[in-house]
Amino acid sequence: MKEFFGKYLKGDPVIWLVVFVLSIYGVLAVYSSMGSLAYSKGTSPEMYLIKHSALLIFGLVAMWLTHLINIQYFSRIGQLMLYFAVPLLIYTLFFGVTINEATRWISIPGLGLTVQSSDFAKLALVVYIARFMAKRQGEVHDFKKTLLPVLGVILFVCLLIFPEDLSTSAVLFLTSMLVLFLGRIPLKQIALLVGIGVFVLGGLFAYVMTSDVTFGRLGTMKSRIEAFSADSDDGGTFQSRQAKIAVARGGFTGTGPGQSRQKNILPSPFADFIYAIIIEEYGSIFGGLALVVLYMLLLYRAFRIVLKTENSLAALLAIGLAFSLVVQALINMGVAVNLLPVTGLALPIVSRGGTSILFTSIAFGIILSASRTIYTERENAK
Repeated sequence: MKEFFGKYLKGDPVIWLVVFVLSIYGVLAVYSSMGSLAYSKGTSPEMYLIKHSALLIFGLVAMWLTHLINIQYFSRIGQLMLYFAVPLLIYTLFFGVTINEATRWISIPGLGLTVQSSDFAKLALVVYIARFMAKRQGEVHDFKKTLLPVLGVILFVCLLIFPEDLSTSAVLFLTSMLVLFLGRIPLKQIALLVGIGVFVLGGLFAYVMTSDVTFGRLGTMKSRIEAFSADSDDGGTFQSRQAKIAVARGGFTGTGPGQSRQKNILPSPFADFIYAIIIEEYGSIFGGLALVVLYMLLLYRAFRIVLKTENSLAALLAIGLAFSLVVQALINMGVAVNLLPVTGLALPIVSRGGTSILFTSIAFGIILSASRTIYTERENAK
């Protein structure tokens, strides 16, 4: 097994294991939860299983190819990605395709495919910030040369995402702050950044909650927060109540694979609320707790890369991307157990999706590429 990992799967073997186990959870849960959608479409759940498996395999291949790229190449790639991501976000904001009342997608002409631009943008921004901070290690105390330029980029990208996807915008901002902190930006400047971010995003949030604005998904966001706070029977709270029933039915041991009842009631049981279905079928120990442990193990291994690598770009990329994925997962889980209002964030690698699986897989590939620097440094030291 060790020889296999060393020859074909390079980098941290624990992260590879985390990805494979999460993929298995995803395949089982998506197959189980597709019954109602398949019935409404007049097809079989096996067709959706095949499609999801094909997308997952494509994502894993993309991850494998990405992890073979030397981490230093992402310095230039990150800059190009951001230059491409910003126009995509602007285009999506005004001319994007609306799916499930959310305008977050761009249609690719001739292929019949849609791409969620925010998935690409959050990957591009984290890579860009890591590159920026790795190149400015000698100027981290210079406010004008370091903090001010990167702050403008962070706020601009987050504000473009905000109208259609508040949760992604917030996760991306928090991730950016972590990368800047680990990139040795002084704590006083980090506090200033957080203050500006809270002021800007908080001001926008207050405006949305006290006005009748309907631009993008702001109206939906407002109604979900109000429903969650009031614990009423409409909107997101109905979904949360059905998810709580699923969690309660699962108990410690679960009802068994394919035995979920709430998958026939919950909207998007294969995406936003897949965590509740996993708990219902596999229980709070082998379903709920096991997934939490897997994502936290990913975060731990990313911190291990930070501590052991001498490559600043690798360290910042590993922790930034891992933190983003783990926070997204925790928010998805929080929604499923009714700790948070409905957000629409998928469970990374586990939820059904297209571009979300692809870009998540690429993020894992970059983390694995960063982990390779540890093993390369060890080999060179021998």
